[in-house]
Amino acid sequence: MDGREIHLVLGGCRSGKSSRALDLADARTAEKNIFVATCMPADDEMQARVVRHQQERDPKWQTVEEPLELARVIREHGRPRGADVILVDCLTLWISNLMARYEDDDKVMEQVGDLGRALGDAACPVFLVSNEVGGGIVPENAMARRFRDLAGFVNQHTARCARRVTWMVAGIAVEIK
Repeated sequence: MDGREIHLVLGGCRSGKSSRALDLADARTAEKNIFVATCMPADDEMQARVVRHQQERDPKWQTVEEPLELARVIREHGRPRGADVILVDCLTLWISNLMARYEDDDKVMEQVGDLGRALGDAACPVFLVSNEVGGGIVPENAMARRFRDLAGFVNQHTARCARRVTWMVAGIAVEIK
């Protein structure tokens, strides 16, 4: 896969990754913009984050809320004469959702492989946002270690699928691929 139109934007919390991905996607001349939201807000604080992100987006963005089936959404909207651009925010929330659905990491990685195939087939540019979680300490509990490891695998896989990868640090974009 050459990743000709795939761009992964990685970074830590509050690094500016979502804003950067939105700016990059907005720079495309597009009439049909699809924003794929993976968040399932479970409390008031997360709902406030969702609202803030919604307010940052131009009204031209159509939101598709999909916590689990990213590959299906990309196939549906990424087909020829579908979306002009797709932005997925974010892969790490998607991983959390998959972990809640599947206890078996192989099942999670099957979904990751399917995402990679869908990205390879997309007829429009796809921007993906993900947290880089591997720079911290080793988590103390098994679930947190599982999440960290799966996030690392997903980021590696997605970066291989992408032509461009940007790492956000303190609001500064560092092009790494």
